[in-house]
Amino acid sequence: MSLGYAEKLSYREDVGTVGMSEIFDPPDILEQKIEELALMIKESKHLVAFTGAGISTSCGIPDFRGPKGVWTLQRAGKGLPEASLPFHHAMPSLTHMALVELERAGILKFVISQNVDSLHLRSGIPRQKLAELHGNSFREVCPSCGTEYIRDFEVETVGLKETSRRCSDIKCGAKLRDSVLDWEDALPPKEMNPAENHCRTADLVLCLGTSLQITPACNLPLKCIRNGGKIVIVNLQPTPKDKKASLVIHGLVDKVITGVMHFLNLRIPPYIRVDFLQLTLSHSPKKKTYVKWILKITSIHGPKAPLPFLKSVEISFPNRPDLKAVFLHNHPFRLKRETARKKPFKMLLTFHLSDGCRFSHTSVEWPIDFQVTKSSFTRDKDEVVQSLKKAVEEESHCGQHAVLEGKFLPRSEVATVAIATNIHKYEGLEELNRRQEMMPNDSPPSIKRSDESMNGYTTSVKRLKL
Repeated sequence: MSLGYAEKLSYREDVGTVGMSEIFDPPDILEQKIEELALMIKESKHLVAFTGAGISTSCGIPDFRGPKGVWTLQRAGKGLPEASLPFHHAMPSLTHMALVELERAGILKFVISQNVDSLHLRSGIPRQKLAELHGNSFREVCPSCGTEYIRDFEVETVGLKETSRRCSDIKCGAKLRDSVLDWEDALPPKEMNPAENHCRTADLVLCLGTSLQITPACNLPLKCIRNGGKIVIVNLQPTPKDKKASLVIHGLVDKVITGVMHFLNLRIPPYIRVDFLQLTLSHSPKKKTYVKWILKITSIHGPKAPLPFLKSVEISFPNRPDLKAVFLHNHPFRLKRETARKKPFKMLLTFHLSDGCRFSHTSVEWPIDFQVTKSSFTRDKDEVVQSLKKAVEEESHCGQHAVLEGKFLPRSEVATVAIATNIHKYEGLEELNRRQEMMPNDSPPSIKRSDESMNGYTTSVKRLKL
């Protein structure tokens, strides 16, 4: 949940019950319940996950109704809680990634989320297997042709309002709208219909980190009961639907899911983030002997869109001491120079990443030769991303990059670059138990991520690829 999202919502007095005390099942009872849940999942033929804000609190995103939740503090007349990191840098939790593995294994058939943080999509849940009932703070939609745009920055508005961007389809061009509902907005049929269908079909609906108070969404899990399905609720507070559930577990969602994955003998995959940027080099001749050129480093979402993962750019020229290196600190990143047409050179672009990325910088070496004619190309985005993720996991660090697309015109060239900017690994049950045994008895239970090195990683892009 984004604090920006909470601030943008229209005011509402009645937000349901807030600030209830958290309940923790005793360790032996919790272990029994986790094993029971694992068996239910193993025997399930159509598992549906129904998720709420509680699965994202370990990502640094405050919930709504917990002891320090947004609406709890609001009702007490206090300010909004502080998020531990910018919304766009939030990484999926252990639970998010466990759901990805369950989906890949063919066990989890569908995910229904009340969250707007886009973490299910970032984690790798396919869009066609996800219903985001309340929208997505990072998704814009074209009201004319229906095209969806997933951004790497938070969209400015809520309430299905027009944004500052347009549909990129040349046959459309309509103004885009945000996808996040305000209080009075009806749940969109595109999300609600498949959610209802899967709940009716489900033999098990697993409710994770949700108070089950917001209607009509909270009634969806109940639709499985008519056909003999069961409901399991994992939450730290009581919910109005507890009496309808076959099993209620009071424990940290991440810890419960860690235990479930252990019993099912399934690994929790690492989260690997890949971001994109666009390099544009436009040039024009000057008396045939010199070339004026301008380099722009922009978002793939448009020249005015932010680049939240990029802090600064250092541009140097390793084989040309006569060309002075430069630091670009402010967006939009732009460099203007004039060089000899017949004298090729190498441009080294060092991208310094924002806080929240798991490495400090990566470098791209770009050979420039204004006398060489090159051919445009496009590579499959999914294949490139999967190849990068595989390399990151094998090498246990990030910073790798690849060129997705190269467009070459008489006086300009454009390259779209994919960069692996983050990796998170998650503890298994054995590591978690071992760490908690070493903690003082009065220390609260917690789930820890295994963060990778922050060292820079340098690679080069060959001109042949561009």
